Amino acid sequence: MQTVLTIAGSDCSGGAGIQADIKTITAHGMYAMSAITALTAQNTTGVYGVQEATSEFVGQQIDCIVKDIRPNAVKIGMISSKEIMEVLAHKLEEYKLQNIVLDPVMISTSGSKLMSDDAIEIFCKKVMPQANLITPNLHEAACLADMIIHTKAEMIEAAKKIGTFFKGAILIKGGHLEETADDLLFINGEVTWFEAQRIENPNTHGTGCTLSSAIACNLAGGLDMKTSVANGKEYVTGAIAANLDLGEGNGPLNHCYKIQV
Repeated sequence: MQTVLTIAGSDCSGGAGIQADIKTITAHGMYAMSAITALTAQNTTGVYGVQEATSEFVGQQIDCIVKDIRPNAVKIGMISSKEIMEVLAHKLEEYKLQNIVLDPVMISTSGSKLMSDDAIEIFCKKVMPQANLITPNLHEAACLADMIIHTKAEMIEAAKKIGTFFKGAILIKGGHLEETADDLLFINGEVTWFEAQRIENPNTHGTGCTLSSAIACNLAGGLDMKTSVANGKEYVTGAIAANLDLGEGNGPLNHCYKIQV
C-alpha cells in the first residue's frame, strides 16, 4: 500500500482541498493522510470564512504522520500564513520527504491574490526549492515569472523564467487560455505539451487540487514525471466528463468515476 500525504486547507463542502485530495488518493488505491493548514466555511457558491491552524499545530501534525507512516509522496496545497510556510519548509528539510507536488495556491481562478508579498517571498525561497513539481495556473505562473501570459508562446517564456530559480519540473496549467486548455510541462529545458479539449461542464470546483493529488499518486507508484502528469490529467479529465452536478454554484468533480484497488 503506497501512502500519500496532503498538506492543505479543508473544504467543508467536500469538493476541493484535503477532501478532494483524500478522495483522489483513495480512488488511486492508495492510503491518504492529511495535515490541515486551515479550516474553511465554503460551498460551491464561495468561501465564507477561514480559520487558520497555528504553525506549531501544522508542524505537530506532520511530525505525527511522518514518524509513524512515512509518505511515498506529498501534495502541498493551501498554505495560509508565512509562519506555516516557515514550519513546512523546516519539516520538508528535516524529514527529507520525496515526490513533493506543490500546487502554489497564490492567486484564485478569478485573479485575486491569496498571498501577501512577503509570504510569496518566503514561499519562493524556502518552500518551492524542495518541490519536485509545481503546478501553477496561468495567473500564478505570471506572478512567478513577473510577466503577462495570454498565449502558448508566453507560457514557454514564463516556464523558462521560472526555471532560472526553480530546478524542479514545472506544469503550467492552460485552463484559462482563450483558444485551448493545453498544459505545458517544462523539465530541464524540455517542453512537453498536453493537449486537451474543453469539456462543456461548468462544475470544475477543486480541479487543481485533484490534479496535483493525482500526479502525486502516480509518483508514489514509482512512475516518471511525464507519465505521472499524463495519467493525472487523464484522471481529472474523466472526473470532469463524468458530469456530476451538485450544489448551486461551481460544483465538484466526480472523484469516484474510476476506482483502483
